[in-house]
Amino acid sequence: MMDYAFITIKLVTGFIGLWIMTRLLGKKEISQLTPFDFVSAMMLSEIVGNTIYQEDTRYLELIYGLLLWGVLSYLFEKVTQHAKRMRAPLEGTTSILIRDGKIDMREMKRSRLDFGQLRMMLRQKDVFALEEVAYAIFENNGSLSVMKKPGYETPSRKDLGMPHGGSFFVYSLIEEGDIMEDNLKKIGKDKEWLERGLRDQGYRDMKSLAFVEWSREGGFFVMEG
Repeated sequence: MMDYAFITIKLVTGFIGLWIMTRLLGKKEISQLTPFDFVSAMMLSEIVGNTIYQEDTRYLELIYGLLLWGVLSYLFEKVTQHAKRMRAPLEGTTSILIRDGKIDMREMKRSRLDFGQLRMMLRQKDVFALEEVAYAIFENNGSLSVMKKPGYETPSRKDLGMPHGGSFFVYSLIEEGDIMEDNLKKIGKDKEWLERGLRDQGYRDMKSLAFVEWSREGGFFVMEG
C-alpha cells in the first residue's frame, strides 16, 4: 500500500506543480498547447519514462498511475466545463494587447511580452507594421489573433487598379522609451534626426513613448505609453 500511496502523492503533487509552473512561465512558452495539454504531456511522458528506465517500477504501478491521471484529467475537464467561475483561473484568459490601434502596456507586461516578440508574432501573420493593427489578441495557447485596420485589409491597391510603388521595410526606433540605436544606424539616421522628426509631430518627451516605428513610405507611427 505504501507504493500506491507514494505514487498518489507524486502524481497529485506533479499535477499541481506542473500546472503552476506552466502558468508562471507564461503562454509564449507553451506554443500551440493549452496549459493543461502541456501538463498532461509532461506527466504522461514521465509515467511512461519511469516504466522504461526504472526496473523497480512494476507494470501494475504504471496502470494505476495512468488510471489515476485519467481520473484527475477527467475531473479537471468537468470543473472547467461546468464551473464557469473556475475556468479563467484554471485555464487562463485571453489578453488584448492592441485595442482600437492602441497598445496596452499593462497587458504586454502581464503576458511577459516585449515589442520584439510581439513584432515577431505579427510577422508570422504577415503584418510587418504595428500601424496596420486594429486589434491583437494573445490567445490561451500562445498564438496571436490579429484584426487589421480597414485601410490595410484586402483588396490590395493592385486589385483595385490603384498605383503602387515598391515595398519598404518598417523599423522600430523606440521601444518603451528606449531608442533602438542599431535600427537608426540601419537607416542612416541619428538621435538628433529622430528627436527632430518626433518634435515636428508634437512629441517632445521620447521617454514617454511606448513605441515608435518608421518606414520610408509612411514616415513615423507613434504609440504613446
